[in-house]
Amino acid sequence: MPADPAALARDLLRCPSVTPAEGGALDLVARVLGAAGFTVERVTFSEPGFADVENLFARIGEGGPHLVFAGHTDVVPAGDAAAWTHPPFAGEIADGVLYGRGAVDMKGAVACAMAAALDHLAASGGRPKGTLSFLLTGDEEGVAVNGTVKLLRWAAARGERFDHCLLGEPTNPDALGDMIKIGRRGSLNGTLVVSGTAGHVAYPQRADNPVRHIVRLAAALMGEPLDHGTEHFDPSNLEITSIDVGNPTVNVIPAEARARFNIRFNDRHTFASLKALVEARAAAAAQGARWRIDWEPSNADAFVTAPGAFVDTVRDAIVMVTGRTPVLSTSGGTSDARFIKDYCPVVEFGLVQASMHGVDERVPVADLAALTAVYREIFARYFG
Repeated sequence: MPADPAALARDLLRCPSVTPAEGGALDLVARVLGAAGFTVERVTFSEPGFADVENLFARIGEGGPHLVFAGHTDVVPAGDAAAWTHPPFAGEIADGVLYGRGAVDMKGAVACAMAAALDHLAASGGRPKGTLSFLLTGDEEGVAVNGTVKLLRWAAARGERFDHCLLGEPTNPDALGDMIKIGRRGSLNGTLVVSGTAGHVAYPQRADNPVRHIVRLAAALMGEPLDHGTEHFDPSNLEITSIDVGNPTVNVIPAEARARFNIRFNDRHTFASLKALVEARAAAAAQGARWRIDWEPSNADAFVTAPGAFVDTVRDAIVMVTGRTPVLSTSGGTSDARFIKDYCPVVEFGLVQASMHGVDERVPVADLAALTAVYREIFARYFG
């Protein structure tokens, strides 16, 4: 009898694994995969100033090819539980829909991958023709310090070599089969700081208002496109997200103004080249203003998994099961794929995004069955 992804997802949703709590979710995964013959290891990582986080690595088989399914069992807080139609950690099914925090992002996909793995092993004599592994963190929705980054390093130090990774983040805008993520834009934060000279507003000649300068500089940063896009990416984009002077007094010209901004950028740029471009724009618009940009560290570089045999395998499985031809996309925010791409090619495919992180997060049971069928077909083609 095929494994039941809805039952697995329901049981995972009943584990209150709000970041960074494990909540029993990894216990459940360990029991299910261990009973199927996987070697399961639990690893807790620590770092001063951050919560300890439990992670899980499970593998079955030997040699290549080695396909790793990656994901997370932690979830964001449920918010006001009274606002939910069904309790956020009850895992209730009503009218063919499973409700609960993490149903979409991404316990549902974890359950589907487990069910597909069990089905694949049952159909192939208990072992894949190669190696199948699960790499699951409890720190994706948090600060991502003690999760996937360290788990990947830990696995590499033990000699694990991944050929490809399937990440189960929710990728579909409207219907299962809409979209595969083959890359992600980079993300870089900065603060434009303009220094002026404070003074009384009645005597502007004795002051230098930094607000006048920062408005001009901010407009320059956002004025012209950073680029016109690349083969797999939309144009890069800079957005000013706040302008602050910290001035509680209406008749005082402030001494300093700050503008925070975020850049989502494509594979035309490196961190260094992007910083140089933005600083050159600021310099060109300075007109004597005293300014600097404070850049924040970033671990989110742009990357793309070039279309090829692995992408074709995933796409063809989706087409076969859903009848839809997915768009190959690099849109959206960041994910743990930004860490995994340093170890092997990675693509993302999961459930429909619509309700993730919201009240009444939910997934149709039919979508769980379909996603399981997609994953099962991917495993069959990959190890075929």
